[in-house]
Amino acid sequence: MELIDRFADVDTTAICDADKTTRVMDSGIRARSAQPRVLGPAFTVRCRDDFLGVLRAIETAQPGDVVVVDGGGRELALAGEMFARGALVRRLGGIIIDGGYRDIAYVSSCALPIYSRFVTPMAGTTVKLGELQVPVTCGGVVVNPGDIILGDEEGVLVADPARVEGLLDAAAAVKQAESELAAHLAAGRTLSEGTNLADHVAALERGEPSKLSFK
Repeated sequence: MELIDRFADVDTTAICDADKTTRVMDSGIRARSAQPRVLGPAFTVRCRDDFLGVLRAIETAQPGDVVVVDGGGRELALAGEMFARGALVRRLGGIIIDGGYRDIAYVSSCALPIYSRFVTPMAGTTVKLGELQVPVTCGGVVVNPGDIILGDEEGVLVADPARVEGLLDAAAAVKQAESELAAHLAAGRTLSEGTNLADHVAALERGEPSKLSFK
């Protein structure tokens, strides 16, 4: 099964529950498009107040790549409608900008996953090359070229490529356990009956290590 299909069966919350060390972009990086779910390798860009580097990235990245832009969190738009349309033509996986995006009337109904920190009408310049495929910071976390980006309505995660399959397996186990607990709750059982809450609290009161888990 393809990774994109496996991700469709889980979500970012399950991945975070499966691994508390997962890199999570801060909540300022928000979905702007109609389709927030994104999974693909990062194609990184570093630029400041100038979007030529973003244009270069869109025209250089491979189909499925997610363009991740370190714009320094500045309130200038580094992409808009035309870049979204161009990325769709190139069959890219998405665009994530730690900076501004504009043309939200179009973007809000766009099929391309798009995230940004700001929405603003003012765009940057096009006179600086920017840096492509270098380690960047986006949403407060380091993103390396080729890191796997996973995003949905809850937020955006960054994972080492070698760990993605294991993360998705662990997340699937979390979703299965949650599904079973939901069935118990629907049948009228309490959270205490569906988890090891009593034993967990007792162990912590004794100063013993313990982990809350589903039954």
